Amino acid sequence: MTGGRVGRSRVTVSRVGLGCAQLGNLYTPIGEAEAIATVRAAWDSGVRYFDTAPHYGLGLSERRLGDALRTLPREEYAVSTKVGRLLVPDRSGSERRDPEGFHVPADHRRVWDFTAAGIHRSLEASLLRLGLDRIDIALIHDPEDHQAPALEQAYPALHELRAQGVVGAIGVGSKQSQVLHRFVTETEIDAVMVAGRYTLLEQPALDTLLPECARRGVSVLNSGVFNSGLLAVADPHPGLPYEYAQAPGGVLARARAIAAVCARHGTTLPATALAFAAAHPAVAAVVVGAHDPEQVRRNVALAAAEPPPGEFWAELVAEGLLRPDAALPTAPVVAA
Repeated sequence: MTGGRVGRSRVTVSRVGLGCAQLGNLYTPIGEAEAIATVRAAWDSGVRYFDTAPHYGLGLSERRLGDALRTLPREEYAVSTKVGRLLVPDRSGSERRDPEGFHVPADHRRVWDFTAAGIHRSLEASLLRLGLDRIDIALIHDPEDHQAPALEQAYPALHELRAQGVVGAIGVGSKQSQVLHRFVTETEIDAVMVAGRYTLLEQPALDTLLPECARRGVSVLNSGVFNSGLLAVADPHPGLPYEYAQAPGGVLARARAIAAVCARHGTTLPATALAFAAAHPAVAAVVVGAHDPEQVRRNVALAAAEPPPGEFWAELVAEGLLRPDAALPTAPVVAA
């Protein structure tokens, strides 16, 4: 599953990456054995890029990912994790559940910290949880409300760590395209992780972000391509999540309209969502989450399928369900 180089770094990623928020018990808890089996299923399917963060399950995702990767050849995979939130012990929360959507005890608090010292502390803690010797890609996590310190303190710290070879590549992850665009134009990052803003459902990242990434050689790690789960099923229904909450009626109706076009052309919503998410030339990897091994195998199989023909995409455009300037897939995301 050959992927691409991340920016101008030496780090490479597979075309499909495993998003590891579910390993932190996002939405629903999963057992230790199933978490390890999910990562191993990804490995057996050819996935060689894994994305995690301290935020995911208050460190649980990083610990589980590290356990699953421990016996695998380190030079054959890349791991990204994130900085910007420190985990501070909170004994008073051990009897409560984490309020951020992860089924874990709230025995730590997330504390925003974009200082150079905070970046170093975050990466050191992540290395301990992961049990790894290095971080391949370090991403500033959700700096939307902290842009000044992220640009003026966190980025220079990562820039220096990259120069020292402590991390292989650096970047930013956000749900806001305009925030990512600012980092692309004002810094020398290697990658952006676009979360849910370049999907079959919506393409705001196409306005300025993706063209600027292509022009500057900044790699796009396209995540949230199922829009939190709404596009992950063939027949979207009420109650499915969008932006980590229940999908609004208008958004659900749009997803159902796209699914109807899929059905008319003999394909499915998740298959076309994966194919579309990888088609833009700036995209180096599509990062997809999974809560069990079967989901991993399904997603990789869909990524290896032939994309729908041109008339399918033309119908989406004609019905106002897809931007006419969007890049269209001409080959599977990965080789079968």
